[in-house]
Amino acid sequence: MNQEQALADLQRHCESMPPVRAMGVRVVALREGRLSLAAPLAANVNDKGCAFGGSLAGLMTLAGWGLATLKLAEAGEVAEVYVADSQLRYLAPLYGDLVAEAVIAPDTDWAASLQHLGRRGRARIAIQARVGLPDGGDACTLVAQFAMIRPAG
Repeated sequence: MNQEQALADLQRHCESMPPVRAMGVRVVALREGRLSLAAPLAANVNDKGCAFGGSLAGLMTLAGWGLATLKLAEAGEVAEVYVADSQLRYLAPLYGDLVAEAVIAPDTDWAASLQHLGRRGRARIAIQARVGLPDGGDACTLVAQFAMIRPAG
């Protein structure tokens, strides 16, 4: 499967989840190992007129999940991906549309994670994500561990 088809499949999968559909999430691109997702502020605004914290957390988590899912498909692996734990930092209010970028954490060995998945049927992958501000700073960051689990059978 080519990258364009994989991104279209990810978009369809996102739209199948009611909370994600309500956020207006759009799969933007996968470039240089970074998955970008976007969502309009209008669907994710809080009482202060800026991005809702839950939407920021959700979009970054979804970007991490999507990146792990795409990397597994690229490797020809079949496994379910779940967020196992995460740490969020809310740094500044965002008064514009949300754009999250996720990347495999720099100190993570993807090949070793795939080997572990092959041997044990489960593995973890560390992913970092951010939602940026218009000036280039960060509105919010996430560091998370995602579990990859092969289906039983």
